[in-house]
Amino acid sequence: MRQNHICCAIFPGSFNPVHYGHVDIAKRALRMFDEVIMAVYVHPGKPGLFSAEERMDLIREALNDEPRIRVASYNKLTVDYAREMGAQAIVRGLRVFSDFELEFRMALANRRLAPEIEIVNFISAEEHLHISSSTIREIASLGGDVSFMAPPHVEQALKRRFADLKAQGVTSSFMVSLND
Repeated sequence: MRQNHICCAIFPGSFNPVHYGHVDIAKRALRMFDEVIMAVYVHPGKPGLFSAEERMDLIREALNDEPRIRVASYNKLTVDYAREMGAQAIVRGLRVFSDFELEFRMALANRRLAPEIEIVNFISAEEHLHISSSTIREIASLGGDVSFMAPPHVEQALKRRFADLKAQGVTSSFMVSLND
């Protein structure tokens, strides 16, 4: 039975860029929580393809300003940020087996650091299992179609960013090999 207090969860990630898998997990988390904070992690010393503010704007548009989803950025331990936000849970998505191992280790560490905060993992919807931000970045950097993985405004933002980088003579350092 649900209590009268607001249950809040954070959904942390780099969201560089946000994609349909992220959107699906965030919306499904709203079935369990009154509020979800999509928390854009800003890694110190590691530049992203998009700034934190750009990523937050892309998320807001992807979620059509869903009133129960807040978008923010942070640069500290996730559990410390969760405490600061009054969150009772951390939401994460699982796509493939290798995700499970990493998420399992992170959950154990977070449980040790903050036993009062629950870790809730959502299995990605089947149609989103193949999607990752790094795959989207690589395909987009090579001029490929990412419309089946990311909302149209994200696809357009990627095209603009890679065109700007190309015009500046910058070769992409945001790629991973699809052969790996």
